[in-house]
Amino acid sequence: MNPVEAVETIPGDGPILLTCEHASERMPPGYSWPAEDHRLIGTHWAYDLGAANLTRKLAKRLKAEAVLSRFSRLLIDPNRPEEGSDTLFRKDAEGAPVFLNVGISASERARRIRELHRPYHTAVATAAGREDLRFLLSIHSFTPLYEGEKRTLEVGVLFDLDEALASAFLMAFREDGLVTELNEPYSGKGGLMYCVDRHARTAGRPCIELEIRQDLLAEEGFVDRITEVIARFCERTFPR
Repeated sequence: MNPVEAVETIPGDGPILLTCEHASERMPPGYSWPAEDHRLIGTHWAYDLGAANLTRKLAKRLKAEAVLSRFSRLLIDPNRPEEGSDTLFRKDAEGAPVFLNVGISASERARRIRELHRPYHTAVATAAGREDLRFLLSIHSFTPLYEGEKRTLEVGVLFDLDEALASAFLMAFREDGLVTELNEPYSGKGGLMYCVDRHARTAGRPCIELEIRQDLLAEEGFVDRITEVIARFCERTFPR
């Protein structure tokens, strides 16, 4: 499979690199949705709704390079390591099996790693290796209702090592009136921001992952608003 099937790259020359690991629910050539998995199409299990749109708007606003996936996270999750993760190939969703991954063979696992996971990470590594790069920012979204639990959080700022930067980012969102917390609804310390953390550490750069509620990202007015909040913070903290 051509790597272009795995990765969309938006060119840019600014000091910030944007990534979007769960940008698409697309099935690349050679794959299709099993009938039993049609229930997952268009849901947060298949991709991060609204994340790609926000990433593209931010890339344009900041003139930043961006790397976005072009395959569903249910085929393979590029925000998980190749080894040691039980959700690299998700086995169940909403209490039922994910048939894309039922009985997946060792050769099929290797194929998806080779043709999807690695090309994505190669693209991020190439972009992260620029000498003028100063910050990596990963864009994700989360469902407002997860397994029956309603989430009132609007923005989560995830971090592993860069707590001071995350705290400053949090204040920027709160000053705009957004309900924001650190390491919610997931923790950046739990390996769930694997991609950006991996490439930031290799390049010696700070990194943050943002989680934004999906129902809010369905409103273009909100997308424009949060694009400005993020862009202003980035421009102030990492000027050209």
